[in-house]
Amino acid sequence: MLMTRERRPAIRTSRGWAISVLQEAGAIRECEEHGWMKDTAEPHARNRALEIARQDPPAGLSAEQAVSEVRDVLDSIGDTCPACPDGDC
Repeated sequence: MLMTRERRPAIRTSRGWAISVLQEAGAIRECEEHGWMKDTAEPHARNRALEIARQDPPAGLSAEQAVSEVRDVLDSIGDTCPACPDGDC
């Protein structure tokens, strides 16, 4: 039986790539009801995302630039959904 490894989807922007890495690591998740990204505030997940960025940056970015992009995205995402009335979805 032929086994293939799942490939990551093609990402067109460095921000999109960083969001994908953060989701894969479990550092952010999507509000099921509204679609907003939320920071899970899990330090181990953040560290995993930064390690992925260091070791496997996208084409055209250095490891430093990839880590910087992941940090920028993390800094721009809150831990609550702005569309939920109580902020907890």
